Amino acid sequence: MKKIAWKVVVAALVLSGCGTKGPPEGIQAVEGFQLPAYLGTWFEIARLDHPFERGLEQVRAEYSLNGDGSVRVVNTGYDSAKKKWKSAEGRARFAGAADVASLEVSFFGPFHGGYHVFALDPESYALVTGATREYLWLLAREPALPADLKSELLAKAVAAGFDVHALIWVEQKAVPAPLP
Repeated sequence: MKKIAWKVVVAALVLSGCGTKGPPEGIQAVEGFQLPAYLGTWFEIARLDHPFERGLEQVRAEYSLNGDGSVRVVNTGYDSAKKKWKSAEGRARFAGAADVASLEVSFFGPFHGGYHVFALDPESYALVTGATREYLWLLAREPALPADLKSELLAKAVAAGFDVHALIWVEQKAVPAPLP
């Protein structure tokens, strides 16, 4: 029982850092957001370190629409130390207007974390943050990005106040992850 209570406390603390508030001060979520164009597979190119993805490589996210209008989120990654795939399923909903890329995501019941897309080409890339600058993900539709686009996105992240020197570059191999 103590182990379960500890996990709930840790999850609450981690997600309170993400928060369901809007994006960090000075960062604006994409307006004119169209959820259908965002659905599908996104590969994690880089991220700031956090406990719930620590040690994972080949990370990808699958977004699909649930019958109630919420978004099904399935994150999958390979733990090379344990030599096994890990997967987490959650649910996202808009934090406000459906044309603004600010969502609330829950993987743990009533606890929600902010998910704010602040740079987007729905066919190519997304820069995503939580409610603080401690969270940053660079996502792409393909397992790699051209060097010039990667540099452009890093410059956007720096301009938004992120420490890009702390990014973890996620290894994406040709071995496919199991489908969610």
